[in-house]
Amino acid sequence: MDNNNNNSLEERVSVFLNEEFDHHRCNNLEYDHHHHHQSNDTNDWSEERTIYWESQYLLLQEVLERYNLTGSKLRREIGRTTDMAKDTEYCHCAKTKTVHGHGCNHCLRRIVIKNLREKGINASLCSSKWRHTKKHPQGCHEYIEVIGNKTISSQSKQISYVVEVEFRDQFEIAKPCEEYKKLLSLLPEYYIGKIDCLNAVVRIICDSAKRSMKEKKIHMGPWRQTSFMLMKWSKVPLNNSSDDTFQPPISPPPSPIKKQSQFSVAPPAVVVT
Repeated sequence: MDNNNNNSLEERVSVFLNEEFDHHRCNNLEYDHHHHHQSNDTNDWSEERTIYWESQYLLLQEVLERYNLTGSKLRREIGRTTDMAKDTEYCHCAKTKTVHGHGCNHCLRRIVIKNLREKGINASLCSSKWRHTKKHPQGCHEYIEVIGNKTISSQSKQISYVVEVEFRDQFEIAKPCEEYKKLLSLLPEYYIGKIDCLNAVVRIICDSAKRSMKEKKIHMGPWRQTSFMLMKWSKVPLNNSSDDTFQPPISPPPSPIKKQSQFSVAPPAVVVT
């Protein structure tokens, strides 16, 4: 039932954005046909712009409200764990430090996974990779996956949650318009939720980034496009991966914890490509 609701949410976002695109295209055609009415066209463009940004803001609010309905307890726990990890000297590799000066996100993800496992939460590291195409450059991205248990009709069901510790930073762009800044301020610093809701958020923000950069007359690189961004949190199923894609566990599994937890103790994490 939840999957159907989430899928319909993402589909609604896609349909809405496609309708917006058609509406913008019609406005552009009308503008070309009536370009001699400059003052009227300017007013029409200003009105259309206001409607666009207001609708994007309301749509993102609706998606984030749905996002906050599930996994609130897990979200608080992972958020606290991530904040505590950032306050430690977690990075010991030779990689360049982040702009925040804490350390690389590669090491941050690993210490977060380690700390979550010690609390009895089933957390593992995932990696998505994609090849170079005519539309997109080659790339890869790491994120955390947490498996939680939910009781439905007296039956326990496993639910997968995506954990992105640098979520808001993924959508930073050069010289954003004020409306885009306002949208970005709605996003959580960390994303901890279902993939379907994540995809809906990505579609809204990427479409808004495209609009902002167009208004500022800035070229939008292929790595900013919706299809490219969505690939960051995708993964190939484990049974389709070759043996040489597996990496050693980042840490041994913790000792059994006597305290009961709603999340199962995780096995050693593997990288899924």
